[in-house]
Amino acid sequence: MLQGRHILEPGDFELSDIDQLCSLAEQMIVDPESYVDVCHGKVLATLFFEPSTRTRLSFEAAMQHLGGTTLGFADASTSSSTKGETLADTIRVVSSYVDCIAMRTPKEGAAILASRYSRVPIINAGDGGHHHPTQTLTDMVTIRALKGGFSGHTVGFCGDLKFGRTVHSLLKTLSRYPNNRFVLISPDELGLPAYLENEVLKRAGIEYVRASRLEDVIGDLDILYMTRVQKERFFNEEDYIRLKDSYILDKDKMHMAKDNMIVLHPLPRVNEIAIDVDDDPRAAYFKQVRYGMFARMALIAKITGAL
Repeated sequence: MLQGRHILEPGDFELSDIDQLCSLAEQMIVDPESYVDVCHGKVLATLFFEPSTRTRLSFEAAMQHLGGTTLGFADASTSSSTKGETLADTIRVVSSYVDCIAMRTPKEGAAILASRYSRVPIINAGDGGHHHPTQTLTDMVTIRALKGGFSGHTVGFCGDLKFGRTVHSLLKTLSRYPNNRFVLISPDELGLPAYLENEVLKRAGIEYVRASRLEDVIGDLDILYMTRVQKERFFNEEDYIRLKDSYILDKDKMHMAKDNMIVLHPLPRVNEIAIDVDDDPRAAYFKQVRYGMFARMALIAKITGAL
């Protein structure tokens, strides 16, 4: 049962929760009019201490499509944190006003801290390089809709695997399903963190390979998950400039891929997917955006007890 639970990392979803939420999201996609009032009278706070477009607007649109309302801030400079208020006190105050809180912060572990002081469920909308569970839920809804299920796939993660919290979250989640194989495509400097390789992949005996060139492995993939190289995660701008164009997916590379491969991306993209890929029927990243709103609608409805 999801009602009242904090969602801080993908592991907070049981596999049965994922199936339930995906099924509910699919129902909402087919028949959105049946859900327009389920959160009437409920309030969602969106506390975004880090810039966001899709995630914040997706949460706000989700709550409004359910008949609820939203409040919060999109810029930490407009909050009392600029006066020195602690995160704990901010959460104590805001949770007195609302039914759930979606929070994004650049500080790893901040969502866990917030959950200790909140009267209402906290949904982690991204905490630094750690977790982004609702992006993972979005990805799972998209994969089920377009690939039919979560098992038996060869999944390529390409780009920034070191700092990419969406990669970390989805890899951990797909690792819980049988017969998935992973291809880790990155420069050495942006490789998957050792703790994920050791504690998730090796510990479970999951098959995976590393690759330095996308064109060498794209033909093997059922799902290609592209990521941008994130400037905000670098301490050294020279390193960012050197690595930012490491992998660019274009029409020529897509010719090497399977006819039924799908391309996902958490967005925003910079130039890692050329615009000539957008019209390819295998490009699913804008469908992914739409599915994300319905995924968040399903989650909000469940954790607030509206459904």
